[in-house]
Amino acid sequence: MPTIAILGTFDSKGPEHAFLAEAIRARGFATLLINAGCLGEPGLAPDIPSNELAAAGDPAWREILARRDRGECVALMTRGAAAVVARLATEKKISGIVSLGGGGGTAIATAAMRALPIGFPKLMVSTLASGQVAPYVGTADITMMPAIVDVSGLNRVSRVIFENAAGAICGMVTAAETRAATVGTALRAVRPVGETTGAAADGSESRPDLPDKPLIVASMFGNTTACVTDAKKILEAAGYEVLVFAATGNGGRAMESLIASGLVAGVLDITTTEWADELVGGVLTAGPERLDATAKAKIPAIVTPGCLDMVNFGEPSTVPAKFAGRTFYQHNAQVTLMRTTPAECTELGRIIAERLNRYTAPVTVLLPLRAISVISAPGKPFHSPEADAALFASLKKHLRPAIPVREFDVEINDPTFAHACAEALLASLARR
Repeated sequence: MPTIAILGTFDSKGPEHAFLAEAIRARGFATLLINAGCLGEPGLAPDIPSNELAAAGDPAWREILARRDRGECVALMTRGAAAVVARLATEKKISGIVSLGGGGGTAIATAAMRALPIGFPKLMVSTLASGQVAPYVGTADITMMPAIVDVSGLNRVSRVIFENAAGAICGMVTAAETRAATVGTALRAVRPVGETTGAAADGSESRPDLPDKPLIVASMFGNTTACVTDAKKILEAAGYEVLVFAATGNGGRAMESLIASGLVAGVLDITTTEWADELVGGVLTAGPERLDATAKAKIPAIVTPGCLDMVNFGEPSTVPAKFAGRTFYQHNAQVTLMRTTPAECTELGRIIAERLNRYTAPVTVLLPLRAISVISAPGKPFHSPEADAALFASLKKHLRPAIPVREFDVEINDPTFAHACAEALLASLARR
């Protein structure tokens, strides 16, 4: 039977890829699980471990991984995944490839897909799929499927998307195998098409029951993943379903739209970074309406200044010349981050406070005083106590007195902060 490669960061998105793998196997295909996550233990046992990708990416891979710099690790795994996947295709060990990812996962997986020939089935389910995808697709025939919600857990939306992705990649592989058998123009060896066509073994359509729980929406970025993940577990244990949206502009707009629909009970707005792009001119702005839907919906919210230390641009060559001399960080080959200044942070504090002042339902602002992202922590590239202090002071100055502000002497991804955010939202929901 044809084998489909499932490439992903299993340290942060293991259960999601496990669900996808099971859906593919249920359709009569074999799977080859390739782990591209190297910053934690995989949540899914891989067939090809991350160390094999790392070794293919750089002879000095051990030293690179030991530094635990996320940007360096993503670059290493990008190179390694491309080399390994290209070899597997050449050796005719895989007939298609699929991945689920946010920013880092999309950069890694699409680099591997670009290393494959035209006609080889490639599907990327990504939080960035509805935006500017040219840097990820290049000249390859990569099919990009919007993830709608962030790739962060299994819920009523993500299950449907992942099942569709399984059906799509299986259909693409079937089409390629059929074409190779009938036309003889395959880019790899011909193998028989499996007899199953997408139904379960007994002929029925197998799909887990979708939960019917009150909804909470949350905003997340790679730099706030740990915080949102920990808070999400607490909220789910309390009986809520949590939909996570990537703060990538499109993700913020999608979250605002869902809030406006009236289906949401509460908002965990950990990552308000899209306002930095809106103010400064980055590429991941969600527009000037970001944060407005919660006020109109009159539902409880928790708001933090997650990732307001960064403005997003594309490749280094795309950064406007007027920003020459600023502090930059290369998140991956397609994303360049720029540190916000104290003056910009002062304005961001005012903007966010003015929007929160319109909220009539309970809203609480939580401030992680040591870092508002992974890379703004002490010793990291975006560490700037002056900018953070300006942001916090401006927020407190412009917020109306009735809005509680809680300060924590920790970094944003500290479990203490995540727990405080979740418990504060639960308390507000209980009061409602």
